[in-house]
Amino acid sequence: MKNNNRFLSTALMSCVLSLVVGSQAVAQPAPVAERRPGMLVGYLAPEELPHALSIIPPAPESESAASAWEQAVNQNMLVLRGSPRWDLATLDNDLSFPNAAGTFSCALDMPVNEQDTPYLYQLLRRTLPDAGLATYSAKDHYQRTRPFVVNGQPICAEGQEERLASDGSYPSGHTAIGWAWALILSELAPERGDAILQRGLAFGESRMVCNVHWPMDVIQGQIVGAATVARLHANASFREDMAGAAREIEQFSGNGLGTNRDCAVEAAALQIEVKR
Repeated sequence: MKNNNRFLSTALMSCVLSLVVGSQAVAQPAPVAERRPGMLVGYLAPEELPHALSIIPPAPESESAASAWEQAVNQNMLVLRGSPRWDLATLDNDLSFPNAAGTFSCALDMPVNEQDTPYLYQLLRRTLPDAGLATYSAKDHYQRTRPFVVNGQPICAEGQEERLASDGSYPSGHTAIGWAWALILSELAPERGDAILQRGLAFGESRMVCNVHWPMDVIQGQIVGAATVARLHANASFREDMAGAAREIEQFSGNGLGTNRDCAVEAAALQIEVKR
């Protein structure tokens, strides 16, 4: 019944948006090929991606003071398992679309979907591989062990344990993606910038709540995300999609047309203290 209600709400929201748009056809971005099923090709060629290994410092040594601090933070995060904050971390873990399109829907106060906001939707999809892949020069070099391998506790990414255990922890690719999105969206909607950036920070914290990343993974993931956004601004296709997304945000944000998610539930989860 809950899923049916959500489907009906989404359908109603789409109808309202269609009325707002009127008889005019919604402008569409140029079609983009898929890198793999479900993932679009990014804006940046491989050689244009920031080289994370050259940008960020080495991963903390296992016996260092930084590592001891990370271990303490990780223990604080473990108590959140089963809480609403854990549920939000589980949602943040899923980078597939359309789920990921709703990440900043509450912060923007608008729906984000392929039908009604196609430029914004494509912007999020195409910047995902750019920011995520930019982390791999460092990930592959350091091959840092993830927290759940060390502490033996569950993760919010159920069923992904084997894959994640062999994928380096430092820096966090999810965090790079989420912070890149936050920077891009706060530029497009500066009047909502504080809420957007707060959500971007929480997206990174979700990786620690999920028990899949250490604090320094998240901090340096943000650096790589920011470096990626800087590179993206030199790309003409990115700037074109930014302009289209800006028009969509101006039309829909704050106009009472609904959001992808239950914002009261999200706000309550974000109020739960994440101790560092």
